[in-house]
Amino acid sequence: MSTELLMRSVRSGRMIETVDLLEGMTAAERRACVTGLKSLRKELRGDPWSAATRKTHPVLHAAGAACHSGVVAAATWITAADMRWSQASPGVLLQLLGERDPQWLGDLAHKLAERPVSSSVPYALMSGLVRRAGCDAPTTDAYVQGWMDDTSGMWQRGTALSERLRGDPHLVPLVAALFETEDIGSRIEWTYGEEAQSWTAALVRLTGDGVLDRKVMIEACVARLLRGGSPSDHRAFLKLLKALSLTPEEERERLADWTALAADAPSVVAAHAQSVLGALAQNGELTHRHLAEMSRGVLFRTEKKLVRTQLILLGKILRADPAAATVLLPAVADAFGHEDTDLQERALKLAERHLDQAGPDARDELAGAVEQLSPGLRPRAAQALGVTPAPGDAEPYTELLPPPPERRRVAPAPGSAAEVAEETGALLEAGGGVPAFERVLDGLVRQAYADRAALIEALGPLSERQWWHGDKSGHRDPDHYFRDDPRGIEVVLATLFDEIRTVTLHHSVQRGVVRKECAHTALSRAWEARLWEAAYRIRTEPMPFLLATPTWESGVLEPDELVARLTEYGRLGVRPGEADFAQALLRVHRDPAAAGAASALGTPEGDRLARWLSGGPARPRPSALRPAGTRILVQVDEDTELTDLEKQLPRAFAKLGAEVIVSDGPRTCYHWTLDQRAHWLAVVPGRRDVVAALLLKETSDAAVEDAGDDPTYLPLLAETDGEAGDAVHLAVAYGLGARRSDERLAAVDALLVLAARGQLDADLLGGALGRLVVSGAVKPVRLVESGRAAAATGAYATTWSVLREALVPLLTAFAEGRSAGVRGAGDLLAVAAECAERTGARGAIPRLAEVAERGGSSRLVTQARRLHKALGAENGTVT
Repeated sequence: MSTELLMRSVRSGRMIETVDLLEGMTAAERRACVTGLKSLRKELRGDPWSAATRKTHPVLHAAGAACHSGVVAAATWITAADMRWSQASPGVLLQLLGERDPQWLGDLAHKLAERPVSSSVPYALMSGLVRRAGCDAPTTDAYVQGWMDDTSGMWQRGTALSERLRGDPHLVPLVAALFETEDIGSRIEWTYGEEAQSWTAALVRLTGDGVLDRKVMIEACVARLLRGGSPSDHRAFLKLLKALSLTPEEERERLADWTALAADAPSVVAAHAQSVLGALAQNGELTHRHLAEMSRGVLFRTEKKLVRTQLILLGKILRADPAAATVLLPAVADAFGHEDTDLQERALKLAERHLDQAGPDARDELAGAVEQLSPGLRPRAAQALGVTPAPGDAEPYTELLPPPPERRRVAPAPGSAAEVAEETGALLEAGGGVPAFERVLDGLVRQAYADRAALIEALGPLSERQWWHGDKSGHRDPDHYFRDDPRGIEVVLATLFDEIRTVTLHHSVQRGVVRKECAHTALSRAWEARLWEAAYRIRTEPMPFLLATPTWESGVLEPDELVARLTEYGRLGVRPGEADFAQALLRVHRDPAAAGAASALGTPEGDRLARWLSGGPARPRPSALRPAGTRILVQVDEDTELTDLEKQLPRAFAKLGAEVIVSDGPRTCYHWTLDQRAHWLAVVPGRRDVVAALLLKETSDAAVEDAGDDPTYLPLLAETDGEAGDAVHLAVAYGLGARRSDERLAAVDALLVLAARGQLDADLLGGALGRLVVSGAVKPVRLVESGRAAAATGAYATTWSVLREALVPLLTAFAEGRSAGVRGAGDLLAVAAECAERTGARGAIPRLAEVAERGGSSRLVTQARRLHKALGAENGTVT
């Protein structure tokens, strides 16, 4: 009877009554209620957001926690994800669990604390269990973060944080755990009110008062910095370490730690370690050999500020003690290979200045490092050291480019229902390019035609993981979900399981998705049309296979394969899908020699194919660059040949040949992720410049608006077929100046692929880059990183050919006093000079001599002189 009363009370959401009933029940009576509570929980999952469910869940949560007798079972129930947003309060749970054995309560506290932070176990519950059990506090991430948040949240009581911490019986182990907790830095840095309320100030005060052991705190800080972590962790623990104000003796005790941090830690931490070691060195408390070891680690780093500071320190030590040259100069040689030639030259000057004091071994090591210097500095270093330049320096330069991508065939569709199910699951889980998508789509169509029942059985486990499978809650409507977007292959899967009505499929086939048009509409509607048609035909008139499945991964379809497929359609008496056949026409390689075989089919589709093949290869569409604010965009003329074909195609394929005028204004677009780009290239294979133009607004946003972009798009654009015209080169230009490093590296890959295929127009790309930098659309520092990355692959000549043209607008702007647009151009000149020196480039660049002849020692002027000298054009000014 007590079980029935409890279940009615829980179901009605009466918390007070439920607590009273539970407190009057024996342990056995509580256990007997578990089965009913589990059934109720399962029932509520079907309608999780109704008012009744939200009212019942907290009571159910409390009852389940009280009725489970096992620690693990109770912890699992309390942290259940389905009740996380509507659970009993910690006070209620502590009241119901308080009578348990202290050992049991302590075990539960630790089990709850072991849950991930994302489980959101209330700290009040965990700490309350610890108090009642009288056990040690857990030191897990969840408990430590909860402890910090709870303690910090008491600031309104008016007491200092240090005083609140001082009375905590678990302070020492929890502070120790603080140094082992990941991503805790933001909490340490957060200040509630004045600085005195900060964790840093509180921990320093408690350390000074002896509540926390000073040596332990220092060791923990250093160990945490050595271990690494997030930027906020580095900032927080470095700030704490500095606030502890180490004495010289404490600093000397940790020489090995400072050396390791200076070599490998993030810049902010390395700079502190460098300053500590530098002060010890200047005070004579660091041996020359230890300084040399530390210098090798720092000079190997890429950060210019750290390397410059270390070279200055070495210069001071060498001036104070010239005899140290034998030990220190070999370390200086490590800066000879730095990417910044100014630092190379600074290191070389330091070596030249103290070379007379160095022993033979040190001179030999310096001589061995000469080849790491830039070609412009090598002769000077060789002369200073009295060595002959390596014979390799006189060898002709050889450009290293990646091998051009090979054409790869699309593998046949999966041959069985099980294989189709496996590859469909992989495609839904991780996505895929054109080959994977086309194989799966063709496989689904083939297996649905051959044995639909077997295909549905194989796809059953996969479909059950989709939200729309058997969803009866009424909160989401699959028809509405798919009416807005076919969701790639998902619409075919849902159709197989009858989750979409036939009228919805028919409407979408006839009219497509009704949305506001955007720049991508022509491509997206054509791509989506095949999906809708495939789903509709599976339901009403199955097809044996798809006509438009490409032969090659680029999307190109060979004409003999299309003729063979149409022949088989005729033999089977199957009507071709309109969208599928339209896509096949757009993909087919237009070989006039194959027109006869197509015409011999004697079908309307064969005649249309024959006429299309007779036209020969597609003609490039004229385009032109046009300025638009700070950007350069493009206009592509109408493709009359394609617009004539479109008159015979379904409405979804309209406007593929229309004129393209890219705008820099705001755009309303529903293609949020642009994950269809690879498929759009395959909609109109051989016309990549048009696709690049339609996507140019988003591509330019990656540089101008610092918006994220798809880093895989540009390499695909470079690898596919078709003319590489204005739009393709502009897309690469914006990619080279993109905000994210992965986007810039993708643009570098595209640049190198175009060069390897002989399709790079360096004048077009370089000229556009120069104009974009001057206008402010592309930041020079990003272009510098892209240029260095491209050159570092061995493509110095390719990089030089682009930068040579990019420098002309920059130098002109500087020479004419418009320097605001060329900040950072000195670094770009340094990359160009490196490329020119390595490749032996010669000739003059307009306005370079004029800039090189200016006075001063700014980076732009010094690098202009270096480049001018490398080009062998010292005499005269080219205008």
